[in-house]
Amino acid sequence: MLRLQRRLITLRPTTSSANLKSGQAMNVIKSVLPYLWPKSRKDIQFRVVLAMLALVLGEILGLLAPYFYGVSVDALAPGADEDQTIFMLTAGALGMVVAYGVMRILSVGFSQLRDVIFAQVGQRALRQLALETFRHMHRLSLRYHITRKTGGLSRVMERGVKGVEFLLRFMLFSIGPLILKLLIVAGIFYLEFGFIYMAIVLITIVLYIWFTFSVTEWRVKVRKEMNDKDTDANQKAIDSLLNFETVKYFGAEEREALRYDESMRGYEAAALKTSYSLAFLNFGQTLLITGGLITVMILAAMAVQRGELSVGDFVMANAYMIQITMPLGFLGTVYREIRQALVDMGEMFDLLGQPQEVIDVANAEDLNIKGGQIEFDNVTFGYDPERTILSKLSLKIKKGETVAIVGPSGSGKSTIGRLLFRFYDVNSGSLKIDGQDIRNVTQASVHNSIGIVPQDTVLFNDTIGYNIAYGRDGASEDEIIAAAKSAKIHDFIISLTDGYNTTVGERGLKLSGGEKQRVGIARTLLKNPPILVLDEATSALDTETERNIQDSLRGLGSGRSVITIAHRLSTVVDADQIIVLEQGCIVEKGTHDELLNLNGRYTKMWHIQESEAELAV
Repeated sequence: MLRLQRRLITLRPTTSSANLKSGQAMNVIKSVLPYLWPKSRKDIQFRVVLAMLALVLGEILGLLAPYFYGVSVDALAPGADEDQTIFMLTAGALGMVVAYGVMRILSVGFSQLRDVIFAQVGQRALRQLALETFRHMHRLSLRYHITRKTGGLSRVMERGVKGVEFLLRFMLFSIGPLILKLLIVAGIFYLEFGFIYMAIVLITIVLYIWFTFSVTEWRVKVRKEMNDKDTDANQKAIDSLLNFETVKYFGAEEREALRYDESMRGYEAAALKTSYSLAFLNFGQTLLITGGLITVMILAAMAVQRGELSVGDFVMANAYMIQITMPLGFLGTVYREIRQALVDMGEMFDLLGQPQEVIDVANAEDLNIKGGQIEFDNVTFGYDPERTILSKLSLKIKKGETVAIVGPSGSGKSTIGRLLFRFYDVNSGSLKIDGQDIRNVTQASVHNSIGIVPQDTVLFNDTIGYNIAYGRDGASEDEIIAAAKSAKIHDFIISLTDGYNTTVGERGLKLSGGEKQRVGIARTLLKNPPILVLDEATSALDTETERNIQDSLRGLGSGRSVITIAHRLSTVVDADQIIVLEQGCIVEKGTHDELLNLNGRYTKMWHIQESEAELAV
């Protein structure tokens, strides 16, 4: 995978452009070749060789068919007995017709056999590249994903992966064989009919290819514009549907429809340009190839009238011109599709070429949890250089200690959890767990050692049981139920018609906010990590349920290091230490009683929330 990334990184600046230059196109093709001939898979290599053999046999038999066709016509012509060869006298006209039919059948048969043999090669390549792209997308930083649109990313990946199988197939079975066929046919015309016929064939081919490539280059730019509009419309649709509730809250259905229609209007205009340019291309190709065909037929007909060629020769010339017409017509389609596939793949390779912001150091070892002590040592961090979120933060959370972090919105509370998970690396200072700088251990071991209950629990569009079981791969049904009971959601689940097999919907929309949060808590309870982060974990719960779950969370936190990020101060009064953050700096710290005695920022926050609670009653 690292070799693949190094190979693709050179494509990043320009391959997504419609103006894909030949050198960049070759880079894309070179990146695809390992999927065609994987060094470690002899079975795949054997399939490619067999497919090539079937290809060659099919082409040879296809080129023999017009010869038998012409011979059979001569055998049936009046007075043919005088000029028939021993072979023709032996086989007879009917034999020639049968041979012609057999050649055509075998040619098509070997072509289909070629496709059957190669199918596994293409599908394996598609699957492998899709998997590598999917994995790479998960390796990219949170910063990258929050600045990109999910709908656009999925569309780029979908088009790029489909382009790979197409490119593999037609690189192998179209371009090379087509060139070979055209050269052989041109040679046959020279040997059978003379130089002038060969010259007409070659001029027709050159003009056809020039016209096709020139117009297609223009069409690719139009197609790129259409793809961009398609991606934009798709992204708007997905974004709107994911925010279905928000759209309803603000009565913005028509506004969203108009935004979507605006994107589709741009797509419609680009699609029309594509259709018009395709009609122009098809007509031009037909004009050129028909002009060449008619010219050859006129010369051959005149030669027949002069007695220089037989009627069979005339038919043979026509048949070979049709042999040229078919692959040349295919060339236009193949070139257009290959050109578009290169653009689509260029966009996907641009995605694959995106560097990972957070990477493991060479020979990184797994995090060794001894007790779970966490230390922020003079940490400074900002999501962008212009804005610092945490400034020289120093904080130690001892083994088994529960530390609550409170403060106004934007003070950096949730950023602490993201840094602990190593979604980002600190700008300066260090973050250590049991004395190990988390930049020097594997990310997977860090993620496995920390559990989090986020403020906004996002669920997969699957069953409740699946979403709880996501906390630990391979968990048994009894363990899932036990976690649900601890999170006080088991009774609700079994009250549902399908129980644990109930589907929660996109992002868990079928569940209430409190139900989603309890599923999230059950998921983390099942993970049973040595370090726990509670990011507003009970914010969506009613007071009674919150109290019950707080008991479960306290039990889960027993013997573990716990970071509780909270807005409601009533949920953190029992914390061993409370940290008050403001503008990324610690302004106060201590126990609940110690902070109240300070009569400072925490005390003001406490009195405000008490007043709000009294008013609510």
